[in-house]
Amino acid sequence: MAKKIVKRRKIKLLPFFIVLLILGGLSFGIYFLLRLPIQNLIVEGTSYLNDDYILELAGVKNYPSFYLVSSKEIEETLEESPYIQKATVNREFFHTLVFDIDENKPLFINYTNQTVVFSDKEEIAVSDEIDVFRIPRLINYVPDNKYNSFIKGMANIEKDILGKISDIEYQPNDYDKDRFLLYMDDGNMVYLTLTKFNMINYYNEVLSQLENRKGILYLDSGNHFQIME
Repeated sequence: MAKKIVKRRKIKLLPFFIVLLILGGLSFGIYFLLRLPIQNLIVEGTSYLNDDYILELAGVKNYPSFYLVSSKEIEETLEESPYIQKATVNREFFHTLVFDIDENKPLFINYTNQTVVFSDKEEIAVSDEIDVFRIPRLINYVPDNKYNSFIKGMANIEKDILGKISDIEYQPNDYDKDRFLLYMDDGNMVYLTLTKFNMINYYNEVLSQLENRKGILYLDSGNHFQIME
């Protein structure tokens, strides 16, 4: 009986090692790519929040991996802040993240309950306030049926004018239950009524006509200026 000859196939190792080398190179390349850090961080749209607050809250201050951070998660985290209405994070060339921030405008400090009040009517404790903006104080109680209108009126005040108001006092009289008295940083006082709250935006124009005189500006009715003795 003839012997059966078993032929041994020679394994070609070179192609096998080439495949391993390619796979290893690809794996290392992907690993290296994923670990590439953010090279530049740009914050846009802010006027009172500083960049450090935004970047610290977003968790990118230490420049983590550009590819492993989630823009969506960062946006959701930023929008949890009472100081931010909307956040958009865009990726740009050269491993750059751009933060477009729509701030929630702080309007005043309600001295009666020690809260910071925002344009969306949200309130947070003064102890949690970020010490980077200048806003006036509401120094006395405003009835509930006037309070929402007061917030709406404050939200329409321009930022540069808002920064010139020191204190606000609800001061109704027999003729006007919507009247407020604003104490300005320059020493003047301004009377406003809720239906004319936007008149304070013309304060700089009026101020230029006063020739450095101090007094009381009545914008609630009559639009006249009473010089202090």
